[in-house]
Amino acid sequence: MTTAVTGTSYDGLVARVRDGALGPDPATLRVSVAFTTRQAVRHAGRGTGYRNEVLSLRLAEAVGSCAVEPGALPDSAVEECVGADVALLLEHPLPPVRVAALDAYLMHVLPHTPDQGAAPVPLPAGSSLEKSRARAEAVVELLDLPPGATVLVVGVVNSLLEALRSRGLRYVPCDLKGGATEWGEPVVTDALAAADGCDALLVSGMTLGNGTFEPLRLHALAHGKQLVMFAQTGSAVLPRLLGHGVSAVCAEPYPFFWLDGGPGVVHRYRGSCPGGGR
Repeated sequence: MTTAVTGTSYDGLVARVRDGALGPDPATLRVSVAFTTRQAVRHAGRGTGYRNEVLSLRLAEAVGSCAVEPGALPDSAVEECVGADVALLLEHPLPPVRVAALDAYLMHVLPHTPDQGAAPVPLPAGSSLEKSRARAEAVVELLDLPPGATVLVVGVVNSLLEALRSRGLRYVPCDLKGGATEWGEPVVTDALAAADGCDALLVSGMTLGNGTFEPLRLHALAHGKQLVMFAQTGSAVLPRLLGHGVSAVCAEPYPFFWLDGGPGVVHRYRGSCPGGGR
């Protein structure tokens, strides 16, 4: 089953939530808990590591999240969110707060269940690297491309690059931080400039929080390219844009795979698949 489209753009989706078109008036719902998760990782056997920082907001049974660059979020943001209503947070001056609030609201009213179009994929227990690779397989399987095609990867995750190579796919790694991959490949910083030379886009949900998502969505829509999202940020947001530039989503709500060695789950959504190999 494919989830019903509830927005034609990110801003359109926010407008529908503000209007109460998808559930309760957001002004009547308050965030009870706000917290950040900070993590540094270097998988055994890997030569490089990375850091994560995520803002998460608890609304009833739901948790919405938005990743940020480490150190970019002021400590006051957490205090400002606690007890605030969702409508107010959707107007917050900090984009990550707005994204986390929208994600929490949509997790609350449209959770990751089969009747919403979600297909659960279990992640086995294991080391941090084993779980990273299992998550990467679940993500990359959403791409429908022939061997030799080139994928723009926005938000460099070495396990994703590994999984693409195993399928005979080329890739262009992109991240605002630049640098190099585990294998010394240069990382470009301008995703939109690199998109023209790629057959499909594999994009982190973190682009919602840094303002780079909408141009990529519009590029995919205009050029009939697959746009597959891997989403810890905005896991409940991005499935609502299927069919409007987003072709598939691997949604991973809090708690994320890197927080625990036990079994976990991600939720996959599939929409239309332009430019596919089948």
